[in-house]
Amino acid sequence: MKTLWTDGSASPNPGPGGYAVIMDGNPVALGSANDTTNIRMEAMALISAYQFAIDNAPEIFQINTDSEFWVNVVTKWAQTWKENGWKKKTGEIKNLDLVQELFDLYSSCDNAELHWTRGHVGTEMNELADEWANKARKGATL
Repeated sequence: MKTLWTDGSASPNPGPGGYAVIMDGNPVALGSANDTTNIRMEAMALISAYQFAIDNAPEIFQINTDSEFWVNVVTKWAQTWKENGWKKKTGEIKNLDLVQELFDLYSSCDNAELHWTRGHVGTEMNELADEWANKARKGATL
């Protein structure tokens, strides 16, 4: 099993942002946006990780993120939102474009498992993903 680590960054928030996907201590995906949020960049990192996993099937992947929000979106809430016509009881779904794209990838990818990890507690690869997300925000590319 291969392990992917993801992170997203925006500073200020909203503002310039970046995301990274790390495998074996090296970035395998980086991206940036000029006017975005941390939440959107976290989602972009996960989308990129799932695309990487799908492109590298049949290898099995564990995808790690420190975004508990996005783990909850894809594992708890999105299925119900989809069944309700992409609506929730309390109003609009923010970042619906990313919710739908990520949920479709999550639902169709049978060679990756999503795991939440606590962020900023010294986990080496999580810290490296954060470092590369910030580098991507500042213009780093693969």
